[in-house]
Amino acid sequence: MANEQQNPVDEQQAQPVEETQAEDVVNDSPEQSNESVEPADAAKLAQELATAVAEVESLKDQMLRIQADAQNVRRRAEQDVEKAHKFGVEKFANEMLPIVDSLERAIEAFGDDEALKSMREGVEMTMNMFLSGLQKFNMEQVNPIGTAFDPALHQAMSMVEAPDAEANSVIAVMQKGYTLHGRLVRPAMVVVAKG
Repeated sequence: MANEQQNPVDEQQAQPVEETQAEDVVNDSPEQSNESVEPADAAKLAQELATAVAEVESLKDQMLRIQADAQNVRRRAEQDVEKAHKFGVEKFANEMLPIVDSLERAIEAFGDDEALKSMREGVEMTMNMFLSGLQKFNMEQVNPIGTAFDPALHQAMSMVEAPDAEANSVIAVMQKGYTLHGRLVRPAMVVVAKG
């Protein structure tokens, strides 16, 4: 029973220790352990935050600009490849045009002679095959007889009086012109009526 009964002195000594521990616990609470932030420190932190936010915005802007530049470079490269595919045969086609001109002159030279009719037909077939081959690559012939003179497609070689023709209209074609995918490869050499 001695263990069950406590000495009043022991009880008194136990209480102050508990109160002291309670005060220590109160002093260790987060509210009092964190000292209040001084206004100078708060201003410094706010300034650092503003600087960091501005830097983030600047980096975002730089990133968007770099992405836009990369997209523009990619788009330009795709356009260059497309143009190379379209107009890659331009030099070759330019070299073939004198052959077409020669075939046309040969057909004109045969005239209506019956003895040369089979040769004329053979040259006409050759020329038609050649022109159809050029058309497969979107090479189009510009033959402007009877149309208005267009300096973007025609090259005027001379102007003549033609009372039965409209002013500034094409009355004769000396050499046909050609376009490749709508772009002029060679202008048509024409004779224009005076107005």
